[in-house]
Amino acid sequence: QVQLVESGGGLVQAGGSLRLSCAASGRTFSTYTMAWFRQAPGKEREFVAGISGGGSAYYVDSVKGRFTISRDNAKNTVYLQMNSLKPEDTAVYYCAGRWGSYQRDRARYYDWGPGTQVTVSS
Repeated sequence: QVQLVESGGGLVQAGGSLRLSCAASGRTFSTYTMAWFRQAPGKEREFVAGISGGGSAYYVDSVKGRFTISRDNAKNTVYLQMNSLKPEDTAVYYCAGRWGSYQRDRARYYDWGPGTQVTVSS
C-alpha cells in the first residue's frame, strides 16, 4: 500500500493562490495515477483533478483554467496549484491514488491521504 500525506492548505482571500502537495511513499510512483478530491461541509466528496502516470491531466469543469495538477516522479510528489480561488473552493482536499489508468470515480481509488483544509474568505 502507498502512504499519502498532503500539505499546503490554509486560509486565503478570494482571488488568492495556494499550492497543495501530496507526498507518496512506498512502491514505484511513475505508473501510479493520482488525483485530488475535495469535500465541503454537508456535501459529497467530489473529483477535482487527476493525473496519469504519463502526465495526462484531467479537471472538473469548475476549476479548469484556475487549477493545475502536476507531478514530480523523482520526488514521488503530486501538486495542485490553485489560482483565482473562490469561496466555493473551501473544502478539505484529499489526495488519492491507484495503480492503473485514470479514473474519476472516487470508489476506484484505494489509497487516500488524511486531507488538508483549504478556506477561501470573501
